[in-house]
Amino acid sequence: MIIGVPREVKSDEYRVAMLPSGVEELVAGGHKVIVEQGAGLGSGIADFQYVESGAVISETHAEVFAQADLIVKVKEPQVEEWALLRPGQIIFTYFHFAADEQLTRSVLETGATAVAYETLRGRKGDLPLLTPMSEVAGRMSIQEGAKYLERPQEGRGILLGGVPGVQPAHIAILGGGVVGKNAAQIAAGFQADVAILDISVDRLRYLEDIMPANVNTIFSDRHSIRDQLRRADLVIGSVLIPGARAPMLITADDLKLMKPGAVIIDVCIDQGGCTETSRPTTHAEPTYIVDGIVHYCVTNMPGAVGRTSTYALCNVTFPYVQRIANKGLSQAVCEDSGLADAVNMINGRVTNKAVAETFDIPYSDFKSMSV
Repeated sequence: MIIGVPREVKSDEYRVAMLPSGVEELVAGGHKVIVEQGAGLGSGIADFQYVESGAVISETHAEVFAQADLIVKVKEPQVEEWALLRPGQIIFTYFHFAADEQLTRSVLETGATAVAYETLRGRKGDLPLLTPMSEVAGRMSIQEGAKYLERPQEGRGILLGGVPGVQPAHIAILGGGVVGKNAAQIAAGFQADVAILDISVDRLRYLEDIMPANVNTIFSDRHSIRDQLRRADLVIGSVLIPGARAPMLITADDLKLMKPGAVIIDVCIDQGGCTETSRPTTHAEPTYIVDGIVHYCVTNMPGAVGRTSTYALCNVTFPYVQRIANKGLSQAVCEDSGLADAVNMINGRVTNKAVAETFDIPYSDFKSMSV
């Protein structure tokens, strides 16, 4: 099989989808790997390292797409890449279709096979390819929140941990999953006053057991969310419905409850965001203000720490890349139902129910289809 690794073209995206070690293993297995020139530079990986591992370096983006049977990326195909996709070609990347109807319909029209990192299920029902980037984003959310609470960034001028005699910041984390857990751990280390909300009592019990004393767990409902918004200096949106659009937890009217200069970090913006006033931003222009509230809604947060994120991501994605390359997608999904869950589109049909329902597109049950 020919595997293509293009350079990411999304704004301020510094990750790359494969390490030289992965190239070496694929080439040893009889496959050809084409890496676009400069693809790894944002993660500190030079072209010669890929060459030494057996890759062929391509000078153009289009050439990688034209030759590869399997494209391995980090972020969803950008507008300029849609025309490069073709029927039967496998694209293995983060798609987050439910947050973007234009992307969904455009990729669907190409006839390409879209295999999404974010809906791949592990043997325990977890989301192994989403987890490492959720860990990065959760930890980053507190770093970014601390920065944008500073007065020069139009925040409240709050130090997260306070100082003796001065109260620390109050941080409300909406969602106790991987992002929320990691955000709470970092926030606790800053000595902030932290509240983490979730709708699962079992999850709250687990978090209560592992968190330090300055982290409190609260059952999430409309009343408790509004109460936390009144108190919060920093709000972290970290809710997830796999494959579907994020639930809307904060309305535009709710912003009036918040303190002027408070900050919202909407980590779930990749899935549409959990705040009515959220809209995608970039690392170049990460924030905007609505009703005095600073909104940070960068859609590729982990991209800013490219080296850490690349290694964390490739550690978990490569075994699946290798499996698809060695066995072909048809056999690979037959042997792993969790990988089958990652197939969101094939042959111009949507095979992810949540995506189909979001945009009222006919749904096809992939597990009853032949690849």
